[in-house]
Amino acid sequence: MTERSEGTGKHSSARVTSRDVKVGDLTFRLHEAGTPADEAILFLHGSGPGATGLSNWERIIADLGSSFYCIAPDMIGFGDSSHPDPAPQGMAAFNEVRTAALFGLLDVLGLAKVHLVGNSMGGSIALLMVLQAPEKVGKVVLMGSGGAPDLPASPGLRHLREFYADPTHESLRELLRQFVYDLEPLSGRIDQVVAERMSYVVREDVRRSHAGSFNMAPARRFFHPDELATIEHDVLVVHGRDDRIIPLAASTYFATHIPSANLYVLGQCGHWTQIEHPEKFEYLVTGFIAGEL
Repeated sequence: MTERSEGTGKHSSARVTSRDVKVGDLTFRLHEAGTPADEAILFLHGSGPGATGLSNWERIIADLGSSFYCIAPDMIGFGDSSHPDPAPQGMAAFNEVRTAALFGLLDVLGLAKVHLVGNSMGGSIALLMVLQAPEKVGKVVLMGSGGAPDLPASPGLRHLREFYADPTHESLRELLRQFVYDLEPLSGRIDQVVAERMSYVVREDVRRSHAGSFNMAPARRFFHPDELATIEHDVLVVHGRDDRIIPLAASTYFATHIPSANLYVLGQCGHWTQIEHPEKFEYLVTGFIAGEL
């Protein structure tokens, strides 16, 4: 087990620890903060090159760990979690594997119900989880979520998909520049993320999982109005107005078709609300779960 302390919010921060958890034939690298006696929040990261639960969520789980049991695994096919060989082909097939594995993780941890916070790809997985096993899900936060139909791929998303055509430090930094509204205030944090992610980018198992996820030949998985209409959970849809990876129209679509959804849009914010505006994001998550939003 390893431990780090990254929280820098105004309130006290919890210690973040990391450990491996076996789920059948798979292994999760699990990052966690807080105590299992508290309400649990499962944080689901996005699909960028070298992405991990820690690089997406470290500050957030440290800050919220004083009030909740926060868990942020590396998804299957990312970071130090298992990388299936051969990899499932296409994001739809791979996300089904990830979703089943996450339910297995909750069983191993003894968690009967969790709130979900999903970013980008993680938002798509949150929707799969609530559709497949609604009784295991509390409230749901979708942040810049994927899975909306009929939207053109942005230049930033194409860069993400095609990253391994030029898998360099410079290419990754340029990609992450497109993730945020204004790089300058975040330059030190982005440099840290680039360094951490490049240590994964160069690994062959990470490259194989990326190629499988972004194999565009199989049909993509979109969420249609009829199935979104069946979701009875409270859902908070959060989006950066200036997102250059997934457009605001995606979150407008989800907020329109999920019956109990509310949409919150942050100005001067790109795809990484939790990194660009962490205190606002923490306020939204805690207020939403407490029923104050």
